[in-house]
Amino acid sequence: MDYKNAGVDIEAGYKSVELMKASVKKTMREEVIGGLGGFSGAFSLKKIKEMEDPVLLSGTDGCGTKVKLAFLMDKHDTIGIDAVAMCVNDIACAGGEPLFFLDYIACGKNYPEKIATIVGGVAEGCLQSGAALIGGETAEHPGLMPEDEYDIGGFAVGVVERKNLITGENVKPGDVLVGIASSGVHSNGFSLVRKVFEMTKESLDTYYDELGKTLGEALIAPTKIYVKALRKVKDAGITIKGCSHITGGGFYENIPRMLPDGVRAMVKKDSYEVPAIFKLLAKTGNIEEQMMYNTYNMGIGMVLAVDVADADQTIEALKAAGEDAFVVGHVESGEKGVTLI
Repeated sequence: MDYKNAGVDIEAGYKSVELMKASVKKTMREEVIGGLGGFSGAFSLKKIKEMEDPVLLSGTDGCGTKVKLAFLMDKHDTIGIDAVAMCVNDIACAGGEPLFFLDYIACGKNYPEKIATIVGGVAEGCLQSGAALIGGETAEHPGLMPEDEYDIGGFAVGVVERKNLITGENVKPGDVLVGIASSGVHSNGFSLVRKVFEMTKESLDTYYDELGKTLGEALIAPTKIYVKALRKVKDAGITIKGCSHITGGGFYENIPRMLPDGVRAMVKKDSYEVPAIFKLLAKTGNIEEQMMYNTYNMGIGMVLAVDVADADQTIEALKAAGEDAFVVGHVESGEKGVTLI
């Protein structure tokens, strides 16, 4: 008896690392010390020491049951982008710059090519956000997970000058809410998605005219990463007073997180076109509107609160960054929360 016969293939682990090295190398920043394979990832703080009052930010998350879709479609090159996005978008929400990222993949069996493909997506997410992929772990769990399944999570660290922290404390009545378009369902609410749609190859390969693609293609679209778009707004000299990443809990849970007491967000549902995937989901599943807005991003992945005088310039900066953006509402005096009108 040996470890391989017990279900853990050490050689496959070595091969996975070799296959992913090229992808990981593309994410390197000058602050990274050493290469892949050490017991820890090393990152120089020399540049941070030059900052006036640096604050470290961190975020950790996974992709939830969206990984089940990747299994069913046998498509593993974008789920890593989702893992990165869920972490770095939270850091960007606080005004920070992501510095580095580490991933964790648990699998029933290590298939080196599949693991390397997953990590290739992680590396792509790091490139999109400017973070270095400085380490990770692939853990083989025979007997705990089916051989063809895996789960992925990640952890990111970023930094921001204390004076540039986005806290929401200065959001006031009269401020404007700007929404940045999502790429689709992103990485939340897939347990409900899998109850609404039949999760078979035939179902996922079905083409829908209203989607302009197959159901599977619409659902697996990777979570959009907003780091560079928010940086573009900052570089335009605009103060982002509040910022909300619309993840699990949709509008009702996430928008209030950026508000101080005594103000209420008023969001106009007709201020933008809700993407077809959400309309199809609501219709097919007979899901009430309130539940849709309490579960999904409904086509808006990030909401910013800015001074009314900065609204137009904010939209322009976001469009210059390649994003679709809309004025989706405003802030009023009232009980802390959100009202959809």
